[in-house]
Amino acid sequence: MNNFDFIILGAGSAGCVLANRLSENPSHKVLLIEAGGKDNYPWIHIPVGYFKTMHNPNTDWCYKTEPDESMNNISIRYPRGKTLGGSSSINGLLYIRGQHRDYDIWRQLGNTGWGWDDVLPYFIKAENQERGKSEYHGVGGPLSVSDQRIHLPLLDEFQNAAEEFGVPKTKDFNTGDNHGCGYFQVTEKDGFRCSTAVGYLNPVKHRNSFLWCNRFSSNIASIRNWKSRKTKKIRN
Repeated sequence: MNNFDFIILGAGSAGCVLANRLSENPSHKVLLIEAGGKDNYPWIHIPVGYFKTMHNPNTDWCYKTEPDESMNNISIRYPRGKTLGGSSSINGLLYIRGQHRDYDIWRQLGNTGWGWDDVLPYFIKAENQERGKSEYHGVGGPLSVSDQRIHLPLLDEFQNAAEEFGVPKTKDFNTGDNHGCGYFQVTEKDGFRCSTAVGYLNPVKHRNSFLWCNRFSSNIASIRNWKSRKTKKIRN
């Protein structure tokens, strides 16, 4: 395979999804290129492992922000995943969609298709929700979402205190209304991290229409005789 319809640069959170969706069509030839390594470092898959993967040059690009004069010219570390799955392989696993009003404002600013009601079906389609299917959640999707396994009495008392001050308890931060206090859900399955590499990439590596390369040189000129015949735009 040396001719491709689609070349995806970066097997991060978005790149793995694109590779999965584009290679669904067996007539598409898809090449996915990742500059980082494989996601076979054990700490990637253990939820608490981000203590071992963030700021680790083997799994994190170790970026830093520009010095900010409003913070005494401090430069802040800015972790970005350097492995299959990108930052979804090293982040804190929080599954938070955001506030519905933000999406609606984007739509009102002229971004057609970005309102909350527009994007909610795609959130549902992507999800494999441990609690089951509901108005806001889906099952059978590539991205597994689970309740946290640890509940601490101290955190339960914190929720009680917040409720006394008028902050309601909530069990779901993904209905479009983030107001409340409670345990957030995480992108895990059976106690292990569900990165986009796990959820989207691993199940399709066997496809004949798909080829991926990791630890690939960032010099795209080194790709010889690999041509993208067409460039297409997909939305769903």
